Amino acid sequence: MEMTDILSVPLKKTSEIDLVKPLKNLIALRFSTADNPENFNDAISELNKLRSLACVRAMDKNEAAIENIARYCDQLAALEGKIPPQDVQIPFKWKDAFDRGSLFGAKMSLTINSLSYERMCCLFNLAAFQSQVAAVQSQESDEGLKLAAKLLQSASGIFSYLKANVMGALQQEPTPDLNPEILATLSSLMLAEAQEIFVIKAISDKMKEGIIAKLASQCDEFYAETLKQMKHPTATSVWEKDWISKVTGKHLAYHAIAQYYQSRVCNGKKAIGEEIARLQDAIENFKAAQQRISDATAYQDYVNRAQKALTEAQKDNDFIYHERVPDVKMLDPVGKAPLAKTLPIPERLGASFKDLFEGLTPVVVHQAMAAWDVRKTEIINVEVGRIREANQMLNGTLASLNLPAALEESAGESLPQSLKDKARAVRQSGGIDILKELIGNLPSLLERNKEILDEAERLLNEERQSDDQLKAQFKEKWNRTPSVKLTEAFTSNIAKYRQILANASNADNVVKGKFESHRRGIELLSRPEGELETAVPSASQSAADNSRSPAAAQLRLLMSQVNDLKSEREVLEHELKNATIDMKQQFLGALAQDGAINEPAVSMEKLGQVYGPLQKRIRESIDFQASLIQQIQTVNEDFVKDKSGGKGPSAREELLKELATAHDIHMEVQNNLQEGAKFYNDLTQLLLSFQSKISDFCFARKAEKEELLKDLTSSYAGNASSNAPPSEVPGYHATQAPNHYLPYPIQPYGGMPMPMPMPYGYPSAPGYPGYNAYPYPYYNPAYPYAPPRPY
Repeated sequence: MEMTDILSVPLKKTSEIDLVKPLKNLIALRFSTADNPENFNDAISELNKLRSLACVRAMDKNEAAIENIARYCDQLAALEGKIPPQDVQIPFKWKDAFDRGSLFGAKMSLTINSLSYERMCCLFNLAAFQSQVAAVQSQESDEGLKLAAKLLQSASGIFSYLKANVMGALQQEPTPDLNPEILATLSSLMLAEAQEIFVIKAISDKMKEGIIAKLASQCDEFYAETLKQMKHPTATSVWEKDWISKVTGKHLAYHAIAQYYQSRVCNGKKAIGEEIARLQDAIENFKAAQQRISDATAYQDYVNRAQKALTEAQKDNDFIYHERVPDVKMLDPVGKAPLAKTLPIPERLGASFKDLFEGLTPVVVHQAMAAWDVRKTEIINVEVGRIREANQMLNGTLASLNLPAALEESAGESLPQSLKDKARAVRQSGGIDILKELIGNLPSLLERNKEILDEAERLLNEERQSDDQLKAQFKEKWNRTPSVKLTEAFTSNIAKYRQILANASNADNVVKGKFESHRRGIELLSRPEGELETAVPSASQSAADNSRSPAAAQLRLLMSQVNDLKSEREVLEHELKNATIDMKQQFLGALAQDGAINEPAVSMEKLGQVYGPLQKRIRESIDFQASLIQQIQTVNEDFVKDKSGGKGPSAREELLKELATAHDIHMEVQNNLQEGAKFYNDLTQLLLSFQSKISDFCFARKAEKEELLKDLTSSYAGNASSNAPPSEVPGYHATQAPNHYLPYPIQPYGGMPMPMPMPYGYPSAPGYPGYNAYPYPYYNPAYPYAPPRPY
């Protein structure tokens, strides 16, 4: 059989892009911490070289070049699962493979900041290049035919995969070559050509005529389906100018070949009438194929053989058989034997695969870790809140009873030892001055975060307004995705951040109010001990004598239990906050074993193991406190009766109670204010990261806008250039990370930076499922004016 002309698919074209700098910055900012720095410089350089080999440089048409493209696709697939798509701000520009589009119809090129888009384009080129290598194989050798059939079936599978996945990967209108209908047609074409190779192989191997007829009949059907898809109104303008003619010719030719070989089967069976009908139909279709491809020599050998066989059959029928020649349309169709298959795309396309970024944690693990952190923080916040609520209730009860100060009374002006200790603690922590300073810092911290958020919103608004203006100017020619669709997550998170700031501001006001209501007591405790003694009225002799009564002895025993209870709770709170669990390895193990992570099940099981015993001890501690307070109140009634003989509390007792309460409020407010300052500072870093993502997005949109404007201008001038100089490299390709990046450990999740590990008591950022149990600074659910939880 004469050699067939395999239609090979042209490659999409791209240009050199520096992957090194943006990926280095991305990994340093999103995946590294001071304790666990990530260095993938060698891997990034290798990926950059691999892209150049696979996508930019000219390639010899051999299997080694196919392997380079396959290896790059594999690395992209692996990296795609580890870096969230919204964190990739590398403008990948690819031109349409058929270069038939224009801005007045379809896009000639498309630029998207997406590893998924890059992989889709590379997969297209892998399939296209496989068809090109198949086209240059020798059809006179078994090895050449086998390789061609293998490559064409693989290409059919890749195009079929692209058809099903490209729109989800791009999330916008593609160039014509990546249109699902075009990809389906290419898959069909590759399948037809693979079947054609099997026909050639069967003829070369001199297989039985009936088998060859069935293989050719199937090839005819595959080409008929391809031709139908090619002629679809939305596709006809895409193809190379002679493709439809060639596919039509092959459709006619393989119908003729099937008829010719089936006529040989009829000849063997002496079915002369049917043989003549099939030969006549074969000759007619061979000639139609020659005419369709404008080549009178094509298939001429078949025409000659069929004509000779027809002459002999007609002669035998005239002189011997005298059979009626049936209408060919009334004959049974030739059977079909589909040997060619659309091969499913394998998990790894290359012959060997070594993940260059093996040490980079997959996105699903990051997501599971973020969800784990939320669950863990929720438990810690609730349990620490219960501890502090119980402590506040205990301290409030003791302060109302003037304990333990009442047990330490002696005649004269001396202060109870417990009050001296509390005053010393207040002075050592900075006294009232430290509270004034911390409160004074809050407005500037709040304002700084508001300014960062305002700037982020301003960048988005400017980009949106520019896009809206150009859309109004160019109308349907401005065919990129509108800004409002791309910035929905950004806008939503800005609103959430503003609500968090509003909650924090409300909480600041509650803290200030609490401080002001106990200001006098805190101020007294902040004075030197001598001044404090002068301010407190003297104790009576009866009070000093009563401190040695039997009821006082019982109270001292109970107060010792109170101290033990508080010490135990300090240990519990420390254990709650400092429990270390390496969930990363747990999630990686689950992913390796099952191919997916059931985060809720894994997290809840581990949380129960780690925090269950601590929660039980906290419940027991709270139950014991209720019994202890009841005993203290009962014994204290006897103590008070012995001391006062039924009289009310003295001015000294009232002031001592006030000072005891002031000590507790000072410590609580100082802790709240310090956590509040840390909250604002950590939120500043989160907002800077959020702003940097918006800045990167605006940079990328600006580059895309300038390129689109340039194409529009060229199109209007009627001189669109396919070799336009690349647009200005965005700022995130700088050797150093831009100033808006800070070296702090933030990781990506769900369109937003994941929160840094946050201490108990302030709200986390939006963008992942959940928030801390109690927002800063009033984590204590017992506090009557606690602001609402954010979202």
